[in-house]
Amino acid sequence: MAKSRQHFSSQDSSLSPTSVRSREWEGPSRWTEYLGPETTSPMNLRSSRNSGPDGQVHSSGGSHKGLNMQWVVQLTEVAEGLMAKMYRLNQILDYPDPVGHVFSEAFWKAGVFPNHPRTCLLVSKKFPEHYSKLQLERIDKVSWDALQDNAELHLQSLEPWIQLLFDLMAFREQALRLILDLSSTVITLLIPRKMMLQMYNLLHSMSRDRDCDFYHRLVQFIDSYDPPLKGLKEDLNFVSPRIGEVLEAVGPIIFLSTDTRKLRNEGFLSPYHPRYPDILTNSAHPMRAQDLANVTSYREWVLFGYLVCPDELLRVTSIDIALVVLKENLVLTLFRDEYILLHEDYQLYVLPRILESKKMAKSGRTKQKEADLEYSVAKQVEKMISEVHEQALLSCDAIHRERRILLKQEIGRMALFFTDQPSLLAPNIQMVFSALAFAQCEVIWYFQHVGIASSKSKTTRMVPVDIDPSDPTIGFLLDGMDHLCCLVRKYIAAIRGYALSYLSSCAVRIRSLLNTPGMVALDLDSSLKGLFQQIVQHLENIPKPQGENVSAITCDLTEFRRDWLSILMIVTSSRSSINIRHLEKATVSTGKEGLLSEGNAAYNWSRCVDELETQLSEHASLKKLYFYHQHLTAVFRNTMFGPEGRPQHCCAWLGVASSFPECASPIVPEEVTKIGRDAVLYVESLIESIMGGLEGLINILDSEGGFGALENQLLPEQAAYYMNYASRVSNLSAKSPKGPSGFPFPGQESHPENNTSIKMLEAAVQRLTNLCSVLNDMEPICVLNHVFVLREYMRECILGNLRRRLLSALKTDNDLQRPSVLESLIRRHISIIHLAEQHISMDLTQGIREVLLSEAFSGPVSSLHLFEKPAEQHTGSATEAVCNWYIENIIKDISGAGILFAPIHKCFKSTRPVGGYFADSVTDLKELKAFVRIFGGYGVDRLDRMLKEHTAALLNCIDTSLRSNRDLLEAVAGSLHSGDRIERDASIKQILDIDTVIGFCVQAGLALAFDRLLAEASGAVLLEGAPLIHSLLTGIAKHIPEEIPERIEIRRLRGVANNFGVVYDHDSQWVRFILEEVGGANDGSWSFLPYLFATFMMSNIWNTTAFNVDTGGFNNNIHCLARCISAVIAGSEFVRLECEHQQRQSLSNGHAADNGDTEMQSRSSAEASIKSTMQLFVKFSAGIILDSWNETNRSHLVAQLIFLDQLCEISPYLPRSSLEPHVPYAILRSIYSQYYENSPSTPLALLSGSPRHSPAASLSHSSPGVRHPRGDSTPQYDSSYFKGSSSHSQEHETDSGSLRSTESRLRNVRRSGPLDYSSSRSKVKFVEGSTSGSTGPSPLPRFAVSRSGPISYK
Repeated sequence: MAKSRQHFSSQDSSLSPTSVRSREWEGPSRWTEYLGPETTSPMNLRSSRNSGPDGQVHSSGGSHKGLNMQWVVQLTEVAEGLMAKMYRLNQILDYPDPVGHVFSEAFWKAGVFPNHPRTCLLVSKKFPEHYSKLQLERIDKVSWDALQDNAELHLQSLEPWIQLLFDLMAFREQALRLILDLSSTVITLLIPRKMMLQMYNLLHSMSRDRDCDFYHRLVQFIDSYDPPLKGLKEDLNFVSPRIGEVLEAVGPIIFLSTDTRKLRNEGFLSPYHPRYPDILTNSAHPMRAQDLANVTSYREWVLFGYLVCPDELLRVTSIDIALVVLKENLVLTLFRDEYILLHEDYQLYVLPRILESKKMAKSGRTKQKEADLEYSVAKQVEKMISEVHEQALLSCDAIHRERRILLKQEIGRMALFFTDQPSLLAPNIQMVFSALAFAQCEVIWYFQHVGIASSKSKTTRMVPVDIDPSDPTIGFLLDGMDHLCCLVRKYIAAIRGYALSYLSSCAVRIRSLLNTPGMVALDLDSSLKGLFQQIVQHLENIPKPQGENVSAITCDLTEFRRDWLSILMIVTSSRSSINIRHLEKATVSTGKEGLLSEGNAAYNWSRCVDELETQLSEHASLKKLYFYHQHLTAVFRNTMFGPEGRPQHCCAWLGVASSFPECASPIVPEEVTKIGRDAVLYVESLIESIMGGLEGLINILDSEGGFGALENQLLPEQAAYYMNYASRVSNLSAKSPKGPSGFPFPGQESHPENNTSIKMLEAAVQRLTNLCSVLNDMEPICVLNHVFVLREYMRECILGNLRRRLLSALKTDNDLQRPSVLESLIRRHISIIHLAEQHISMDLTQGIREVLLSEAFSGPVSSLHLFEKPAEQHTGSATEAVCNWYIENIIKDISGAGILFAPIHKCFKSTRPVGGYFADSVTDLKELKAFVRIFGGYGVDRLDRMLKEHTAALLNCIDTSLRSNRDLLEAVAGSLHSGDRIERDASIKQILDIDTVIGFCVQAGLALAFDRLLAEASGAVLLEGAPLIHSLLTGIAKHIPEEIPERIEIRRLRGVANNFGVVYDHDSQWVRFILEEVGGANDGSWSFLPYLFATFMMSNIWNTTAFNVDTGGFNNNIHCLARCISAVIAGSEFVRLECEHQQRQSLSNGHAADNGDTEMQSRSSAEASIKSTMQLFVKFSAGIILDSWNETNRSHLVAQLIFLDQLCEISPYLPRSSLEPHVPYAILRSIYSQYYENSPSTPLALLSGSPRHSPAASLSHSSPGVRHPRGDSTPQYDSSYFKGSSSHSQEHETDSGSLRSTESRLRNVRRSGPLDYSSSRSKVKFVEGSTSGSTGPSPLPRFAVSRSGPISYK
């Protein structure tokens, strides 16, 4: 009959077995286990209350009635414990069906019953027959033998539950003695009691050769409650008329509670007077307000009362009372989430009794006319029971929805009113309690009926009740209840003060009523008169509140309430000579409130003094919702972020969990842990949903339809086309308001139909700010020993979402997101966080920095930080992803996109897209600056470190080639110096994998070029963000001591300057750092490095190499080979000299002179060594080039000559004059002239952007021997920017000898581009419309095959 919708695991441990102990059936010790040691027993109360000063016990009727009330309270607690034990047993046994004898597999595995289904089911079905009559040993001999072998073990398993049957039987007897409807709680006796008793007795007999104690009494007890309602009817039959009277008495309150219109129109739940709105205190219905607070209990009385006392439905007024309650309910909750289907049980147990009464009345109609009325009433009741089920299925949800809407409005107004007028809260506290009780009832009803399926009366088909899972009124009710409870707790001192004042004035009124002539004439007996005098004394002894010390007043009015209840029990007893009507008639004639009204009001107000929290818990506690917390979570998710959801409601939804642990019964210890864990999980689930909603709001604003829509801008050509189109449309109103590009015409933006998106955006912003404000102001949620601070969760959610958005924005559908776009996305998201931060009392900006730092930090900056990154620290994932992409796709070009470095444009280009973009879209200076701004110094250092690691591997390949080909390189060097061409060519041809080594060197050159661009971007960002630091670093870089070897501090400082591009020789210093880190260039084979590089001129790669005017480089990145050769030769020479210096120091035991002259000499010698090595490479390379061409094979010549010229341009240690002895400048001028004359795109920017065309600089640049001193204020050389040839005007060539004489004294670097070889800039000529043809060898004869630079020479 009883059902539960919550299924716990049946694997939980059962209650520990206890031996069956014979208990005293009477007296207080019977229920010690259920009451606990702190509860005072009624027997002790009896002896203490009735003992006089001399210790003698006095008896009185009033005292006896008071003791009965104490038994009511304590037996209620006993009933809670008994039902908790039965509830737990049902969980362990997996909710069996003892009526239909349906038991699951988990039932037999629970360990309570022996796992012998056949025997157990037989004794259960044959109940109450004794097992000895069933011949069990013949039916199932195997089970019988097994039971005998393990009888004692099975007995111990059943003992605690048999004890539960004893307790239930004892409770029933004591409850019946009190004539209370508490015995109705035995209706939950739906455990397999028959099987339990029979099997226990069987095992007891096997073990001890006799039936168990009280076996026959338990058989009689269980049989009398088969089915349970049958026993209840018999138990309560003799008090059925009194129950009917009580139910009739509460009828008017029930009618009022169901009349939504009357409640609204007459203001029963409104702080305003219904007819006089200017009167703030609503005192129109003070007594009704008190009664409405208990209407939930009244409804339960009606449902239970008429179910167990069906004869009372034959009263004339009972039909209407039962109808209004039955129409609103489908289930009757018994305990926790156990319930019975109400209408099915009414038709099963009540309707037959009504039909029987109808039959009797019909047969008596011929004998007596009085039976007509009884027959008519029975017929109406029959019709009501038959039809009300259908009505309830159709209308119960609508009735309660209308009631929830009323409560939503009234409680909302009430909360606003008492927040504004807190002084009026105390006089209206009873109305507040009524509103809370109403809301509590409606919320619990809603969740009790979610998922209920009820069978129609005329069919067996189950019909689910239509309960809307997204009803927003639940959130409003929970929030309103929470707000009212907070107000009551906030002003609890004021309420207690008002109640004390009321009780003091009430004492005067009650004393005056007791002295009225009517009361004197009643001639009260001594016991009743003594109780009235005690009432007055209690009230007069109440301390008077003075000033602001109300909170310090301690007052226990328990004795007052107990005495008043004793008076009520006496005057309502049929045996008393003075009844309640006598008191009313004797005192109401005064024109004021009667004695009973004053006493009842005093009783209610006394609870506001010392039981205010108890009342608040009674009327506003939602702990029962624990048993429906899965539905609670689902409804929250459906309503919280719906169109009618309110962010402030989440506080109430979370606060409900604080009361969940109160559901745990101390009788069942494991419930405390189970319910506490579920409460914590419920809060965590809701917080997860709330944070998911917060994250969703932020992401909505951060989408292209959110703030992204505000960033849409038209390109200039789009705007021009759009304006032209708009001007051509004569009548805009007659045309479509949308233009060809999808944008509204001017003036159309403000029309209502076009600003929907803006309204949605404003709504999202409003909801986000409201939610942040609510979560920020929310008090911590405490569940057992767990404290949930929503502010901290919100901070973690916002910052975690920022981290996820950053990582997701790194990649597009195709590949890496452009850094500039990524930067704009991050800035947009951060602006939304700053918007939310205005409503949060915590620093989110610091958190943003932490997130960005954690995603950028992949280890210490090598040149700045001395600490090491912990191995277990997993950070820098965003930086790793971006840096890996650049290394794999730009430097290594694993996708084969044809990556080319364009020196003129300072970026990398590709022949096809790399992912979603061409290479120049992600590698130009703008994009790299965005990368630096996003990831800062840590990101730059990580990318720099990965470039160094990749270049170190390439340099290792060069080292391997030098070592493996050392003998051949010695032969090549000898032949080059001796001029033996045949031997030279033969040795070079024997060198292995020259093309492979060239490819490695080109990759190294690409890495050098990329790092140079990265350093320039870092310097530009530093100049923008911290110009003083940039200026300081630039100034320091000019005065760094030139030491060999350098001290660690100097090396670190030079590394920092190199990373920000404020040094003149970035490439050589970068390679030097790499070689020092890996210990390279420390072998004698590196002395053959220029010879190895010179052999590259014999490679077949030159046959397909062509110069490209548009990029300033070659079609296969051979210009990066020049960068690599220059940097590797210079860096290896620095490292070689440092090694030699250290060897000299070690040989001299550290006593070598360490003066400044030696240091300067070492630096000068290093530069001289680099210069001589470079000149040696140029000499031998030019010789190989010029020796290898002929009339039939000269396609490689032009590219090689331009290559050597660009090498001189790149290297700060190699002047252009070094090339003149080997390659005449006339040849280079001719080559560049032909290239640029035939180029269709001759950019003037190439000329205007070069500093050589300024009047002050043109002279110094006109000779190849002129080099700028290193002390220039701003370095004008950029090693990644090729400007053409190194040709020179003839009139300045004669000055080169004198200028060369100054080179040894000036340690400087030449910074120049292609020179102006014409006598006047007015002679520059451009060929328009010609094709470039710069991507392959040209058929032009001899040197005219190459096309020269941007100047036409006349």
